[in-house]
Amino acid sequence: MPLYEHVMIARQDLSSAQAEGLIEHFSAILADNGGKVVDSEYWGLKTMAYKINKNRKGHYAFMKTDAPATAVQEMERLMRLHEDVMRVLTVKVDKHDEGPSVQMQKRDERDGRRERR
Repeated sequence: MPLYEHVMIARQDLSSAQAEGLIEHFSAILADNGGKVVDSEYWGLKTMAYKINKNRKGHYAFMKTDAPATAVQEMERLMRLHEDVMRVLTVKVDKHDEGPSVQMQKRDERDGRRERR
């Protein structure tokens, strides 16, 4: 099955538990349609570069999935209809990277950053 990575931004007025509940909800939808979630991460409440629906901040979540295209399309459709989800990005990848995403790594563990003066 194809491999995908999804990033979702939820409204800022949700609690952290509710935002993590959204990950579980959409993981169940994916599982019902024949896919599975390989890994998921909750990135927390972050400030966005610009306002979306009058919100300055949003709860970011990341999921790595292994699912057929029809399951991903159904999950995306339901994400876009959900009132708590503001934005969704899905990318098809050749393979999933091992370990935590770059967003979850500590600042000193990141490679390729120039040194601060």
